[in-house]
Amino acid sequence: MADAALRAQYLAEVLALLYPAPCDTTGEHGEQIAEYLVVPDARRPRLLVPNTSRRVAAAAVRRYAEPQSVSARLKRDAVVAALRTGASGLLLRDRVRITGPHAASIDGHLREALGRDLAISIHIGPARANRKPVLQLITPDGETFAFGKLGTGSLTRHLVHAETAALRALGTAGLTKLTVPTVLHAGDWRGLQVLVQSALPVWLPRAPLSPRRLTAAMLDIAGCYGYTSGTLVGSAYWAELRGRLAAVCDRPEGAALASAAELLATHAGQHTLRYGAWHGDWAPWNMANIADTLLVWDWERFARGVPVGFDAVHHELQRRIQSTGDATDAVEATVRRAGELLAAFGVADEARELTALLYLIDLAARYLTDRQAEAGARLGVLGTWLLPVLIRRVEEL
Repeated sequence: MADAALRAQYLAEVLALLYPAPCDTTGEHGEQIAEYLVVPDARRPRLLVPNTSRRVAAAAVRRYAEPQSVSARLKRDAVVAALRTGASGLLLRDRVRITGPHAASIDGHLREALGRDLAISIHIGPARANRKPVLQLITPDGETFAFGKLGTGSLTRHLVHAETAALRALGTAGLTKLTVPTVLHAGDWRGLQVLVQSALPVWLPRAPLSPRRLTAAMLDIAGCYGYTSGTLVGSAYWAELRGRLAAVCDRPEGAALASAAELLATHAGQHTLRYGAWHGDWAPWNMANIADTLLVWDWERFARGVPVGFDAVHHELQRRIQSTGDATDAVEATVRRAGELLAAFGVADEARELTALLYLIDLAARYLTDRQAEAGARLGVLGTWLLPVLIRRVEEL
């Protein structure tokens, strides 16, 4: 199924979760709870914009996300201008009207939990196993003050709960090189795991991000709970990773991945590694560098006790995939650059390629555990990009 069709299907699913019966997502019966403009349209929904006022609607689009290209930025700015001037009817023709009792809706729940009036903008993401409803919370004056995430199934409930715990822990970790959101509300609503976190000021002017500043922030996280050292095969990390691999080895890609991991341990398992914490998904789209700090969000994959340098390798791989679109070449180039990437993290020469290959195994285990391929994720089929490079590199050690 094409991405547009999957998004349209997901839109209906999200509306049913946020506005369950007796709410009516066709808008035919009862008092109006909300009305949304569908951006860009109902066939390719990416964003539901609250149609409460021009200011709120424009803010919803302006603070939706940082465009990754000039053309995307121009499109966003055109929609914002249309909303501000009242000309949006020419661009945004599709609308969703919700009626029913406010108390039964996500709007009513969040207003009561946060003790304030608000409008909600709903993000509709691409297909992937960890996709979840993401809500932008906006004041009547048009200020984005928070973002909400809703865990709807076993995986996403776990991830939302994990991010809540991570943000609460990081709030007392004494970080000095980066800024993370704070938890404003967390709990359960109608079987959904809810997290509301403060909005980081990503709209402030961006500053150039130097490799030194990025590395310093990653080291701030790596050491926020201290370090341990030891051989790979004697580590708690290796025991945990083997357990995850055992859980997916009934699938062909899982069996191939587990074999590569065991071969890697045979070749290099006695090397000493240093273990610390990592963000887990430190990618260009999960951070913003401003004058006095580095803003970093999406902490649902945060973990402790992993080989130091994983964040650097992950960022490099995601940056290359984003810029080139060739995932196989991105994996090759990232492994080739492992020595340079990991030198600043104090990783010994003989352990740098080992660390990069371990990261690839860890990432692949995540994809298989989450069943990204079955969810239709763009890079869900590991055999088309990651596994061939990983297996060849391990065999060449």
